[in-house]
Amino acid sequence: MKLLRPLMPSRARFWLIWMTVLLLMPVLAQAHPHGWIDMRMRLILDDQGRLEGLHQAWRMDPFYSLIILEELGLAEGEGGLEAGLDKLGGEIRQNLAPHDYFTELQVDGEKLAVGEVTEYTVMERGGRVEFIFMLPLETPLPLSEKTLHYKVFDPTYYLEVVHEAEGNTPLDDALTVNGELTCSTRIVPADPDPELVMEAAMLDITDEAEPGLGRHFAETGEVTCD
Repeated sequence: MKLLRPLMPSRARFWLIWMTVLLLMPVLAQAHPHGWIDMRMRLILDDQGRLEGLHQAWRMDPFYSLIILEELGLAEGEGGLEAGLDKLGGEIRQNLAPHDYFTELQVDGEKLAVGEVTEYTVMERGGRVEFIFMLPLETPLPLSEKTLHYKVFDPTYYLEVVHEAEGNTPLDDALTVNGELTCSTRIVPADPDPELVMEAAMLDITDEAEPGLGRHFAETGEVTCD
């Protein structure tokens, strides 16, 4: 699942990108995923302790970011990089909408419906492209004495989404809760079946995975509120 449609490079830029891809091909061809996203998640609660939405920040991997930033820098038109990033944000939002923005939510085993993303932005931070958006719930839900579980994943596992971490340890701000409730948080690593690991390993860069494969490789965020 690609977040945006392919950008149209100049002839010189095309060959530069293609040479870079060829250099990375031994790595890319081994298995899905072919890119990754570092994510920070913040749950937004209102003053009644109801979950209103999930504020998410996704940082694209350095290679993917490099290609995007180079292409936007070469693109013609007014506004420069900032205008290009604004347009890119709209394209990403549009492509994610049919897939519930890659986000699956459950409270005490019951799946939650999400609304439409209207608040979003794209920026460059530390040489990487970052997509920041607010994913509202269709209906705000009280979280007191409840446990929320979520997964964020590309269904095709073309891209892997993981919480921001230092080594194998998630950062303190990788999962937070904004509100008056007292909540505990936990990020549970994925534990896919060995057969699914083998299935992913057999997919090369030209293959399309079965929809839903990415779910088995997704971390689980867990939030329990008093």
